Amino acid sequence: MVELARLTDAELYARGTATLVASWEAYADGAVGAAVVRLPGVTAAVFPHEPERAVYNNAVLARHPTTGERLDALDAMEAAYAAAGVTRFAAWAHESDERMRAELERRGYALDTTTRAMGMALDGLRVPRPEVELVATSWSQYLHTFALPRELLAGADRSAFHLLVASLNGERVSAALAYDHGTDCGIYNVGTVEHARRRGLATALTALHLHEAIDRGCHTASLQATAAAEGVYRALGFRDLGAILEYVR
Repeated sequence: MVELARLTDAELYARGTATLVASWEAYADGAVGAAVVRLPGVTAAVFPHEPERAVYNNAVLARHPTTGERLDALDAMEAAYAAAGVTRFAAWAHESDERMRAELERRGYALDTTTRAMGMALDGLRVPRPEVELVATSWSQYLHTFALPRELLAGADRSAFHLLVASLNGERVSAALAYDHGTDCGIYNVGTVEHARRRGLATALTALHLHEAIDRGCHTASLQATAAAEGVYRALGFRDLGAILEYVR
């Protein structure tokens, strides 16, 4: 495998962001009227219709632009959502960009959610391939098990995604989704139903995704972690790339 252990945090962050945006584009291909709009200083996922409207209207802001670039990016972001009739969306800023955060707050945005960007070079993976009881699962079964809207991404090409679902006593209880962009594997929607938590199932599925990503030729992996899951991902080898602050009006 290509030696990537010396990738900087900024390089890993850029790879992970590119994969995230590419996954949004794959989602948009299967959603009515949806598009990912790439504008100077911001990339906005615009989903005007339900059920995707409630989930995927997010915009990633470039890090540390000049004053003029910052103002232009926010104006362009707001115009893109206004044109689509979308009134609620999240603007994502990196925690290090204090000026962007201040400008968002000046415009009436408030911090809604915080996650942590994490990434790793897969040539540093030291966790053994886990043994997990997987179960074949259709998209509709996946949505039903994890209480997601029945029509979510109904038109998307789901062959582009790698879905792993673990079972416990014959019941589907934990899942994790992966999407490859270039040689980065993004891992998303990792979760376990409440009564099956604290058994290490989500951790095992994430580790299995990492091994399968290596098998597919990926060199890095990326994800966003909640505060409760940060320690789990660090134990798998992920590096902290900084908090993502999601602002909404």
